[in-house]
Amino acid sequence: MAEAGGQPLARGGRAYAGAVIVGALACVTACGVGTGPWSRVAVLAALHCACEWLVRRQTRAGAVAGPTARAVAGETTARWAAFFPVLLAAAALLRPGSAALVPVLGAVLAPAAPPRALRRLWNAAQLALATCAAAGVFRGLDGPAELARHQFPAVLGPTVAAALAFCVVSGVLAAGIRITAERADPRTVWGGVLLRSLVPCLGYGLIGLMMAVLWQGRYGVFSAVLVLLPLTVSSWVFAQFQQEEAAHQATVSALVQAVEIKDEYTRGHSERVSRASVLIARELRMAEERVASLRIAGVLHDIGKLGVPTRVLRKNGPLTDDEHEAVQLHPTFGHEMVRGIGFLGEAREGILHHHERMDGRGYPSGLAGDQIPEFARVIAVADAFDSMTSTRSYRRARPVDEAVTELERCSGTQFDPTMVTALVRAVRRHGWSPAGPRPGDEDAPDVPLGVREPSRAGVLG
Repeated sequence: MAEAGGQPLARGGRAYAGAVIVGALACVTACGVGTGPWSRVAVLAALHCACEWLVRRQTRAGAVAGPTARAVAGETTARWAAFFPVLLAAAALLRPGSAALVPVLGAVLAPAAPPRALRRLWNAAQLALATCAAAGVFRGLDGPAELARHQFPAVLGPTVAAALAFCVVSGVLAAGIRITAERADPRTVWGGVLLRSLVPCLGYGLIGLMMAVLWQGRYGVFSAVLVLLPLTVSSWVFAQFQQEEAAHQATVSALVQAVEIKDEYTRGHSERVSRASVLIARELRMAEERVASLRIAGVLHDIGKLGVPTRVLRKNGPLTDDEHEAVQLHPTFGHEMVRGIGFLGEAREGILHHHERMDGRGYPSGLAGDQIPEFARVIAVADAFDSMTSTRSYRRARPVDEAVTELERCSGTQFDPTMVTALVRAVRRHGWSPAGPRPGDEDAPDVPLGVREPSRAGVLG
């Protein structure tokens, strides 16, 4: 299995996905595949396929799943709410082995990013196990095999329990592949995946129960049509959200590209600062929503360089005092540029204050200690770390260990000790891939730490 750019998925992720696929086959076989009734299995599978097609069609413009480990984990869990009622109805109407077959056809036939075979098998296994577990819980709690309208209150308990079982199994499997493939911190992954899916799980579970009750009442198969309307509405809402997210990402990408065109030596710097900021945030156990916002803040932290003269950014010699002052204005320029972008939220303060110092000698506001916003204190450490471990035309990159030593030396005066400690722990746990030298940079001079740099003035002191 490969990630974007041809990089292979971690061996642990491949092994985990394979184990889940084998486990799904064993579980479905043990539960009895041939228990039928096949007419219901066929209709529910067809409805599930229709929901998959509907979601794909509505989100095609705004949501394209990238072939990363996180996409493997979230490719189904990000969308399952749209067709969850169908699977919950299958859990109530069919035995576990047959219910597990309902999502398989849709998952196997749905488009998938390369490598398609493994991704489709993973999707099928994840949904099959979750549906099988939901059906098993429903039957285990004496959920009636034949639902009637007068039994509706009595089946609420088994239905809620079945919905929770689906949520837990699907969430645990998704979190597991993120941990094994991305080496994500389990402390943040488990809670984030499960809590985000809990509320929709219960709501759509009741819609699935309604579909099952109507199915065995006077409406029969036509109940699928009655349930399709709320499914359509929910998938439409999801599509709007995905399109908005895509627009946000396009906006951020365009701004970063503009900066990198203007200042060629920071190419890739923004993405690495963002990555280091996320590592720190996860060590601090920030909520997933804040981690996502901090990721954007890291990417856009140098957007204000668009307001700095190009000749200053590309100068290979020491900066004059006037040029140094011009560079120091870039956080203010950046804040002004993004002030009207509503979705950035807390990220705006990170962009404005990422060059403040704990001792109050930073810029642009001279804030000190806890006066500095938390996002800015995170980005300051990530920014300095990548600056030291990246090769520029005017100096060689420092080894990671040496950069860590310098961060620790400046801890408490320039950098927040909590953020430095978090980055050091994260780098030791996950490693770090610094930016490699560009052609022609092999003979770059070795500049002592703390010396003013032409395009990174003020980072180290």
